[in-house]
Amino acid sequence: MLKIGDIEMKNQVVLAPMAGICNSAFRLTVKEFGAGLVCAEMVSDKGIVSQNDRTLDMLYIDEREKPLSLQIFGGERETLVQAAQYVDKNTNADIIDINMGCPVPKITKCDAGAKWLLDPNKIYEMVSAVVDTVEKPVTVKMRMGWDEDHIFAIENAQAVERAGGKAVALHGRTRVQMYEGIANWDIIRDVKQAVNIPVIGNGDVQTPQDAKRMLDETGVDGVMIGRAALGNPWMIYRTVKYLETGELMGEPNAREKIDVSILHLDRLIALKNEHIAVREMRKHAAWYLKGIRGNAIVRNGINECNTRDELVSLLTNFADEVEAKEQEAHQVG
Repeated sequence: MLKIGDIEMKNQVVLAPMAGICNSAFRLTVKEFGAGLVCAEMVSDKGIVSQNDRTLDMLYIDEREKPLSLQIFGGERETLVQAAQYVDKNTNADIIDINMGCPVPKITKCDAGAKWLLDPNKIYEMVSAVVDTVEKPVTVKMRMGWDEDHIFAIENAQAVERAGGKAVALHGRTRVQMYEGIANWDIIRDVKQAVNIPVIGNGDVQTPQDAKRMLDETGVDGVMIGRAALGNPWMIYRTVKYLETGELMGEPNAREKIDVSILHLDRLIALKNEHIAVREMRKHAAWYLKGIRGNAIVRNGINECNTRDELVSLLTNFADEVEAKEQEAHQVG
């Protein structure tokens, strides 16, 4: 079973920390579908240190989400350490994760995120500085390298381990690849063999079978699922069940998808406010509708919704239509 420091997970399935996605409303919903560990979206060290209200709101954790990993990012040792100390003392997170994988320019140009991948020495220095000042276990989420010419995944993971990091999550793509191309699982296997701390594999886990294959082929301690869980927390549930029993559970029907999307919306409203939540939920609602036949008109309609009632009405009416069509087809059949 996956264990990070003294934090033990009930299974090997981990929700990836996705920026702009993994707030408490989404994490709790995924947690209820069985994730062993959920990771919060990355939070700026400088935002924490300057006590920015919006940043501090991002540190909210519902007790039902635990165990939870809270991710911070930054490029300077002093502010990263101060932010980690704040998270350590003032939040109920179980694990402090350091972002070493974010590929977007506004992060890397601050010497944060994936920029660290070019310098194992900086990784050692930064991680050890954080480890020395906090009590919670410290982990790192990283990519395999900056580009094809600068792949230091093994050296970087070893630097994390030497610095006292308790686990590494490795995405098998370079910074230059962003989210394109195919994730390299060979490098994940090589990193697993090169360190003694737990390694969590990430990249191209689209199905429960992919998760099993990653565990079998790379020997990793856990499997991290990101984009495949968008609008689809059933991916988490189905993966957990498949790894436990070998049984592939069925996909959800339209009504189940709509019901969970409304639960997600209501949690988002409670977390933020109706205006912000409905706007933010538009992308999620479109993801929940993916794969349901005839969803194009509804997906367009979602972007016109400004209130909970409008969005809920649109979604439930669509679920009614889908069910009516299915019953009609069944009767004809």
